[in-house]
Amino acid sequence: MNPVLIISGHPNLDHSVANREILTQLEKTLPQAEVMRLDLVYPNYQIDVVAEQNRLLNADTIVLQFPFYWYSYPALLKKWVDDVFVYGFAHGSTGGKLAGKKLLISFTTGAAAEQYQPDGAMHHSIEQFLPAFKQLANLCQMQWLPPVYSNGMMTIPNVSTAEQLALVREKAFAHAARLSKIIQAQN
Repeated sequence: MNPVLIISGHPNLDHSVANREILTQLEKTLPQAEVMRLDLVYPNYQIDVVAEQNRLLNADTIVLQFPFYWYSYPALLKKWVDDVFVYGFAHGSTGGKLAGKKLLISFTTGAAAEQYQPDGAMHHSIEQFLPAFKQLANLCQMQWLPPVYSNGMMTIPNVSTAEQLALVREKAFAHAARLSKIIQAQN
């Protein structure tokens, strides 16, 4: 299998149910993939840019795994992208070092799918929130792969019932299976 890099952008994966389960399953089905937990490596948001650029250079498929926060990345993942995907490396006249690599975003939403409709609470579909992600791939000459996402993945500590937690885990397991299948098909 070609090198796969999975970047976990959850700000505190230990407090997650869905994203933690997705990554646990990916580690089982894709043991050769490198899984990078930003919350453990950069809790102070001080990104080692050279190390992260080297990780990207060594991968053929790059997966960003995160919870959808305010229709975008969580802050730590956004800072990682801002610091690492810079002019001269990822894009620009002397950039292009990521050209041809595959970019796949994988995310969870707390809100249910029906809320991501024109007449729903979010007033837009998920796809309408994705142009900035697609443009990252375009600007960096990366191959954009269709995103993998699952809705209704919110859990609340000390509030969510055992049945609600089990349902989220089941959806996370299915999400990981879909994601793993797509990644394996790229190789």
